[in-house]
Amino acid sequence: MNIADLYSIYKQYPSIQTDTRKLKQGDIFFALKGPNFNGNLFAQQALDAGAVYAVVDEKEYAVNESCILVDDVLDTLQQLAKYHRQQLNIPFIAITGSNGKTTTKELITAVLRKKYITYATEGNLNNHIGVPLTLLKIKYDAEMAVIEMGANHLKEIESYCKIALPTHAIITNCGKAHIEGFGGIEGVRKGKGELYDFIRENNGTIFRNVDLDYLVDMSKGIGKQITYGSNDAMYTGKPEMHEVFLSVALETPVETTIASQLVGDYNFPNVMVAIAVGLHFGVPEGDVQDAIKAYNPDNSRSQWMQKGSNKIILDAYNANPTSMRAAITNFANAKLDKKMLWIGAMKEMGTEEANEHHALVQLVEQYKWDNVILVGKEFAGIKHAYMHFETSADAAAYVKAHQPQAASILIKGSRGSKMEVLLDAIEG
Repeated sequence: MNIADLYSIYKQYPSIQTDTRKLKQGDIFFALKGPNFNGNLFAQQALDAGAVYAVVDEKEYAVNESCILVDDVLDTLQQLAKYHRQQLNIPFIAITGSNGKTTTKELITAVLRKKYITYATEGNLNNHIGVPLTLLKIKYDAEMAVIEMGANHLKEIESYCKIALPTHAIITNCGKAHIEGFGGIEGVRKGKGELYDFIRENNGTIFRNVDLDYLVDMSKGIGKQITYGSNDAMYTGKPEMHEVFLSVALETPVETTIASQLVGDYNFPNVMVAIAVGLHFGVPEGDVQDAIKAYNPDNSRSQWMQKGSNKIILDAYNANPTSMRAAITNFANAKLDKKMLWIGAMKEMGTEEANEHHALVQLVEQYKWDNVILVGKEFAGIKHAYMHFETSADAAAYVKAHQPQAASILIKGSRGSKMEVLLDAIEG
């Protein structure tokens, strides 16, 4: 079956599912395969559960007329998503970067929804499966689309651009993330720069942070650039901190202060690009302010909470040297009492693992803390005066036995470090 014919079916049943556990009546089931699973095995189960069709790529599972046999299910899913994208003549804003992608995506979406019917990546569905699934959830009433693109190796962003066909692009930053896959900071810039490459080749528009010098070189040859940052930009402002919360003193094109519920001045560029995008697309200034002020992160990304007598910043979704340094420095400088630092190891550091964790300990040593807990085997062998546990479960057991009281706690680490377990160990 060709993509045009499959798209005709999709228009009748515009709900795609790849997991039989989440299947709804009337879905089209795509039997994806991976190293440890084969969706073809569940095709009949999907049909029995109410799927109208099952797309499979192994002949023995195409058992009836409700099974659509294709050469490769993943490739077909991506082709279908691209075909659907081509029917939508609206702005598509793609976002990538080492840090801040999801927060930026959420802020921009909140701002744009004040004026436009806006569809966006749900959660962090930003990979080779998530991007096409996101596109296929966009309905025909859409006026804006915001697509998050994650990557841990070269040519990945390029492949997503060929599916999503972005008209506008944002690179939040290029830090030391996924070093193992990119091979170094230059590899990171080249990989993230694949988004700029697509925009350059297709006469699109970028929103560029003027405070990051390397984006100047990366964006050469792109004619349509909307700039934001702290100086010499179309949209300028300055960060202001109120306890741990960020406000932006906007200077141009209007003078006003925009409050937020975001923790840390490292969120300044994320707020600024949301302001720039909103005002560029004609969202009224008051609505931009309201959207940013109302946004409250609840996804373990710089999430502020109170538990018992303790104030906690939970930032346990991901971590790399760049985001670690920003979070720790910001926390150290915050006007808070009895500061405790609970840090999980950074993953995917490759050959830089030892050096980066040693540098992290050196950074921690520059400040005074009431208590420091380091979690992960990556810290083993590094000389320091702090508590160290190989697993988060071991660290959580310690926390349960030694409950913090009236403390300010930063909990940060890579997803693989499972630092949220320490949060669960705090009573209250």
